[in-house]
Amino acid sequence: MAFEHYIRSGQKLLRCGYTTGSCAALAACAAARLLLTGRAPETVRLVTPKGLAGEVPLAVCETDGDEARCAVRKDAGDDPDATDGCLVFAAARKTERGVVIDGGEGVGRVTRPGLDQPVGAAAINTVPRQMIAAAVEEVCAETGYDGGISVVVSVPGGAELAKKTFNPMLGIEGGISILGTSGVVEPMSERAVVDTIGTELRQRRAEGATRVILTPGNYGLDFLRKSGLHAGNIPSVKYSNFLGDALDLAATQRFADALLVGHIGKLVKLAGGIMNTHSKYADCRAELFCAHAALCGADTATCRALMDAATTDACIAVLDAAKLRERVIGSLLAAMQRHLERRAGSMLRAGAVVFSNEYGLLGETETAKAILRDWSR
Repeated sequence: MAFEHYIRSGQKLLRCGYTTGSCAALAACAAARLLLTGRAPETVRLVTPKGLAGEVPLAVCETDGDEARCAVRKDAGDDPDATDGCLVFAAARKTERGVVIDGGEGVGRVTRPGLDQPVGAAAINTVPRQMIAAAVEEVCAETGYDGGISVVVSVPGGAELAKKTFNPMLGIEGGISILGTSGVVEPMSERAVVDTIGTELRQRRAEGATRVILTPGNYGLDFLRKSGLHAGNIPSVKYSNFLGDALDLAATQRFADALLVGHIGKLVKLAGGIMNTHSKYADCRAELFCAHAALCGADTATCRALMDAATTDACIAVLDAAKLRERVIGSLLAAMQRHLERRAGSMLRAGAVVFSNEYGLLGETETAKAILRDWSR
């Protein structure tokens, strides 16, 4: 009984799936119905916050004394989700009043501030909690029950699954998070990645940080460790390809300084104002090298060689042969800084440090130099 909702990605239609929050709400609805009626439902239905309806079968439906326990199997659709296929359980018991929600086996606990839930709480986010409560309250109203219900959400194997997620990095221990604001998993969701970047920045800010280092990935982190640029205890956050979103989020969280540290293959695109550096949106690496080389006096042969270069390291070799590296890198850095200032505005002081795996440190924008001077004091 698949969730028959689709999004288009290029020329393909990709099937959407349920979030762990939707699965928990579906399981809680079924468990409450079994608890209050004594009858095990074959399927359970939900309208997600996004307004899409779906109906799923129950993978488990059982009672144990005064507890009813049901499970829904997570269906991530066409999204490569680490939690796809796992069972999300909800156990329901009668209480005096209200709907009380907690996490059990395989659901993480928050250990650091700045996340959706406070330190010590189960990592069941606000919207899933609202969905669970609404589903249980609806069953209570239908059956005429005016007491309370406690719901414990669990995910067998969730502690192992969590190792494949961002949870260990975010300070969520012991299991996965019960997530979702729309209730729907959109395949290859870029929004999920941007939300994770925002969560980590919000967390660092809640811990008191006013300065942050932004890197596209592991190359940037490795370079920081080897170069000694990582001054003091300034946190670093990976932004993948979402450079512009990371700047926006850092400004929104009111960081004072953001230092971008990245490989030339990624950050050269910033010189062209490209704020999502994934190759499916734009490349232009050779074109940018060529344009700035031409501005710096490169001849036609050098420009042709740059356009034919397979990598940015190859472009640097071409510039070295023409004795133009310093001038061209300086021109590119100046363009990067202009685009950083245009995106960050007055809310955030941002600069960039650029390196190459083969050639090491290539340069810093003027604002990056100022930031590093201030950080070293």
